[in-house]
Amino acid sequence: MKDKTDVLQGTLALMVLKTLDVLGPLHGYGMARRIEQISGDLLAVNQGTLYPVLLKLEQEGVIASEWGVSENNRRARFYRLTRAGRKRLQAESRDWETTAEIIARFFAAKAEDLK
Repeated sequence: MKDKTDVLQGTLALMVLKTLDVLGPLHGYGMARRIEQISGDLLAVNQGTLYPVLLKLEQEGVIASEWGVSENNRRARFYRLTRAGRKRLQAESRDWETTAEIIARFFAAKAEDLK
């Protein structure tokens, strides 16, 4: 079985925004588990990677947070997407899709295509 891959910080921010867009408010632990689950457990998201991203996104105003109670009755910080976050998600999604299309063309290229 393949080991889990660490998530790159720039891509993690986009995954956080998309996760909050789809699922609504979540606490950090739930968000990390959901991202791992969506990846088919190929990605590893730990607190040392996730929380600096959450802090940065909150400082930028694209997510907001408030304290609440988790499903196991623990006090937890819940994060939600802001209006600015939805705009950022749309813009970054378009950029990511364009980049992925370009990379796909390079992987599909054969030697004779590059002459």
